[in-house]
Amino acid sequence: WDTAGQERFQSLGVAFYRGADCCVLVYDTTAPNTFKNLDSWRDEFLIQASPRDPDHFPFVVLGNKIDLENRAVSTKRAQQWCQAKNDIPYFETSAKEGINVDLAFQTIAKNALAQESEVELYNEFPDQIKLNADRNNRPRNGDNRSC
Repeated sequence: WDTAGQERFQSLGVAFYRGADCCVLVYDTTAPNTFKNLDSWRDEFLIQASPRDPDHFPFVVLGNKIDLENRAVSTKRAQQWCQAKNDIPYFETSAKEGINVDLAFQTIAKNALAQESEVELYNEFPDQIKLNADRNNRPRNGDNRSC
């Protein structure tokens, strides 16, 4: 869900974040205040989503707008932040120019799928219903027709 980091959407967090398989944090490389907000956005997500294993929940950080000249957040600074947060994958992107967008989303999908296990997928389905006919439960009046 894209809440654009705006406070007015914080109350919707629980509904939006619960059940998420990955969280993508995007900041603007030309706006240092957006980079400074990464900590609070990450913490808020973890509080609202309540993942079972917050220390290993998959995040991906995107530094966007690398096509613009007035860069204010260095690559090194962003990489250091990501390393300090359990080696979060980091990509510098340009949504406008399509730079690294595909690679970033492939990583997001891969990390989200890695969160799933066969047990979790199996548990999402209700008890199985057997569709084969049970000879002992047929009508007694000899009518073996369906519907």
